[in-house]
Amino acid sequence: MISSADGATHIDGTSGALGSEGDHVVFRAIRAVADVILVAAGTVRSENYRPVRATDAVREARVARGQTPVARLAILSRHLDFDFDADLFTSDQPPLLLTTSAAPASALRRAEAITEVVRFDGDRVDMTAAVKALGLRGAGIVLAEGGPTLNGQLHDAGLIDELCLTFSPLLVGTAAARVIDGAGLNVQHLSLDRVLEEDGWLFLRYVRS
Repeated sequence: MISSADGATHIDGTSGALGSEGDHVVFRAIRAVADVILVAAGTVRSENYRPVRATDAVREARVARGQTPVARLAILSRHLDFDFDADLFTSDQPPLLLTTSAAPASALRRAEAITEVVRFDGDRVDMTAAVKALGLRGAGIVLAEGGPTLNGQLHDAGLIDELCLTFSPLLVGTAAARVIDGAGLNVQHLSLDRVLEEDGWLFLRYVRS
């Protein structure tokens, strides 16, 4: 995740304006080791997600570690309201969709004709069950890219093992959500594992104590 110095996670709905080239390098490096990238549907739409790409060197390193050549995208969506003709769904590796039994039947049929869909009972995906489902599909490392509400659900379930956080040297002054949003009180202690700095941007890695 990325945050301004005053805690904003986006500017006008997207996080890109908070970043830097160094942040992009860190972002790609973290993605390079993930088995699955977990993201909420709202973030997919607002950030205009595209199919996951990797350089030849990253692909070779992943295969040497026993991983797939690129990380698989897994999208959490209650309503499956996507443009299924977009590049994201017509690529060689369309995303895995995590949804509920309450999703519209027509959207479910369209989604299941294109990609793998995992349905959970009720009208909300249980995050513990979702992470277990990813594990059963070979995911040892799940990278959650947000948004903040998804992070809040993961936090409530006690599923965040580490936090990779970029601090941007900007004051935004808006009501944008924090890195974790909508969660109940659930204090967890973190240990600072690493600090990198470039041109005023801080790149932090915390691990759960």
